[in-house]
Formats: sequence, C-alpha cells, structure tokens
Amino acid sequence: MNNDLQFTMVAKTLYGLEDVLAAELTALGAEEVTVGRRMVSFRGDKRMLYLANLRLRTALRILKPVITFHAKTTDEIYERLRLFDWTTVISSDQTFSIDSVVYSDSFKNSQYISYRTKDALVDFFSDREGKRPSVRLSNPDILLNIHVSHEEVTLSLDSSGDSLHKRGYRVAETTAPLNEVLAAGILLKAGWDGSTDLIDPMCGSGTFLIEAALIACNIAPGIYRRGFAFQRWADFDPDLYDELFHDDSAERVFDHIIYGSDILPQAVAAARSNVERAGLGRYISLSVLPMQQRPKPESKAMLVMNPPYGERIKVEDMQQLYTMIGERLKHNYAGCSAWILAFKPEHFNHIGLRQSHREKLMNGALECELRGYELFEGRRDSFAERKSRRAEGEQGVERRIDRRDVSAGREKRSNSMDRENKPPYRSPRPDKPFRTSDKRKKEHNDEQQRETRWPNDRFRSSDESERGPRKSSSKRIQVIRNDE
Repeated sequence: MNNDLQFTMVAKTLYGLEDVLAAELTALGAEEVTVGRRMVSFRGDKRMLYLANLRLRTALRILKPVITFHAKTTDEIYERLRLFDWTTVISSDQTFSIDSVVYSDSFKNSQYISYRTKDALVDFFSDREGKRPSVRLSNPDILLNIHVSHEEVTLSLDSSGDSLHKRGYRVAETTAPLNEVLAAGILLKAGWDGSTDLIDPMCGSGTFLIEAALIACNIAPGIYRRGFAFQRWADFDPDLYDELFHDDSAERVFDHIIYGSDILPQAVAAARSNVERAGLGRYISLSVLPMQQRPKPESKAMLVMNPPYGERIKVEDMQQLYTMIGERLKHNYAGCSAWILAFKPEHFNHIGLRQSHREKLMNGALECELRGYELFEGRRDSFAERKSRRAEGEQGVERRIDRRDVSAGREKRSNSMDRENKPPYRSPRPDKPFRTSDKRKKEHNDEQQRETRWPNDRFRSSDESERGPRKSSSKRIQVIRNDE
C-alpha cells in the first residue's frame, strides 16, 4: 500500500474564509496551496488527506479529484464519464450518492447533471459485469462530487462524508445557531490563540465558546466525529488513521477562562449541554446574564459575539440593542478587543465606534460583515499617542537588554530552565477504544452495530455512560449543493 503517493486535493470552505484555510493547510504541511473561490487546492499524500479531515477548522469537506475534462452538453458529460474506469473508485457491490455543484451558463439544471453522471456509472458496470452499484441517499459507501465551472467538469471523491462543520459535539441548539466553521474562521481572523480570557456575552448555544476552547488547547475538531467517508474506500489504511487519530502531541495547556452568557436561560442550558458533550467544561464558565450586567473584566480579554439580526431572532428595538452594545464596549471593556458579526450597516452605525478591521462574510444566505474594535479609554488620538509611547518604551527596553552582560543572561536562562524543568504537557488518553480495521469488517447496512463510542475519556461527559447511542438527524440530499 503506497501511502507516499502525492495527489491534488480540494478543501471547500465558506466565502471569506479562504485565506484562513490556506494558512491552516500551510501550517499542516500541505504543498502547492492555491486559493480559489470558496476553496483552496493543495497537494499531499494519504497522510495529508487524513490530517486535513481531522484537523482543519475552516474546511467544509475535502475532495479528491479523479478526472477533469471539458464539455458543452450533458450528453458530452455522459459520454466522457461512461469511458472512465469506474472500478478505480467503486465496485459493483457498493452503494453511492452524487452531489453536484454548478457555476455555468451552459448548464442550467444541476439535478440533470447528477442523473447523467449516475447513468454513466450504472451503464459502465452493466456493460462490463452485468450488475451495477446501487444508489443510497443515507450513508452511502462512496460519495461522489461532480463540479461544473463554465465548461470544465471535475469528478471527485468526497473524503469527508457529512460536512466537516458537523463536529459531533452539538446535542442542543437555539434558533439560528452559528456554523462551526464560520465561528472558527472568525476566531482565527481575530487572532485568537488562547493567550487571554475570551468573552461571548450573547453566546446562544455556545459555538464560539467551544471553538475557542478547541483552538486554545489545539485539539483537533475532527476527533468528535463518528467517521469519515474515506474509511470506506478500498485503499483505506486503518493503522495510519489510528496513529493520527490518537496523536495528542500538539495539544497544549490553556491557562485562561472562556466566559459565556446569554439573557435566555434556554440558550445557556443548550450551551452547557454542548460544552459537557465536548468535555471542555473546565475551560468554559456559563451564566444567565444580560450583557448590561456583565462585570468589567479583571484583565485584558477578547470579546466575540453574533448579536441577533432581526431576521430569524426577532428583537423589539434593534437600534436600542446595538446602541447598548456600543455603550458597554466603550465603558466596560477598555483595553480589550471586540469582534462582532452583524447583518446590516445600520447595526454597526448604532454601535457608534470606529472599527479597526472590517470584511464581508457569509452567514448562511446572509451577506454579513465582521468588524473588529480596539477598545480604549478617553479619546482615540490620546489612545494612539499612548500606544506609540508604549511601543517606543518597549524598543528602549530591548536596546538596554541587548547591552547587558551575556554571561549574566545565560545564567538567568539556566536558572529559569531549572525552575521549569518539568515534562511537557500531554492530555491523558486511554487505550484505543476500537480499531478502525475492525469497524470496516462490519456490514455497512447494519446500523445497530456501528461504533458510537466517544474517541477517549477526555471528551466523555460525566453522565455519558447513562446515555444511549446518539441518533443522527443528518440527511443527505443526493443532488444539489449550490451553497459551497
């Protein structure tokens, strides 16, 4: 089994998060990282494919292209795909489903493209073997993606299965919950690294809180999932996957607190359930509290929030809500930074503060804006002057340190190392609860015997042993995926 073979992959994402995803892929070790429209292409081996699914925070799915060609009609698509050797990606006794994405003036009906792709696959096997794979809408063995951009057609294997924003920790939600990929992208754009406290005063079901804790501890978001589509591929390597799945060497200690609050008790209850399911309760403090009553933070903190837009969550007076947000930020959070996702420009106008950052993002079908604020006391010009003086002072300190005796510096560093001479942090992981190779031996249509246990005890709720298997409510639509 050749795991070192390099090939091209495509990571799909939300509009506006392409730069963050590209940075994630580069840090992960991907090669030839290229940013596109709602996607980033890259090259890597099988190890990189598994890592991308397990560790990327801003990817929706990872595709592996298998054939690309040009076509002007659906009949041309059918003829080209019928000539393709489908045995390289699927066998006649497996099930499949097809997603289609179309950006083209030549092709109007994406559903018909999916049907013609299915016809080409079925006719290939019928002519060659006398039997054919079956279509299965829910949890198929092989998930295919057909992408049409103008006249360029690309057939890909979907290695993820369910969208990667479905982390696996959400067991409760409120109205209009924030997409996990969008929440992680906003946090990474804001520069969140766990070096301060974080506050979400309108936390809803806790998406920002959980994603912030995962980033701060550098926990891979994919370890909560029940599985990935590539685990049903013929060339799946269970030993390699087990090695990557159980590797916690990059995780780190988080010494600060993430605070979440909401005016609605049911929202806080939902957030608490999700936090417990993720096993992150020791990092996150929750309370039922309106933003007006939040105490002033004792030290520098980052605020992040997604206030109601008045679309799905109705608010009697939107102007009063956003005016209150601006007043609280100015008078209660000096020295902090704030990042707010909102829908309408007038919402930000009511906040009444000058932003230091702004860009467009898509929240579902809504074109929103993310704005960042650097909060300070007094007038902005006075704040800028103090900041400039502080920077000059830090440069002076650096110059004075450079002139110190080198040997004294070495002695100090040696003493510091002695005081901190302790083994590196590793979170406790138990023995492997199961081997993925054993899981592959089970019949795919026997839903009752599928593995549903949690990856390890670190992410096990205190009362999980009393719960039955979680029922999945996800449904796969066979044909259309025009929002990616």
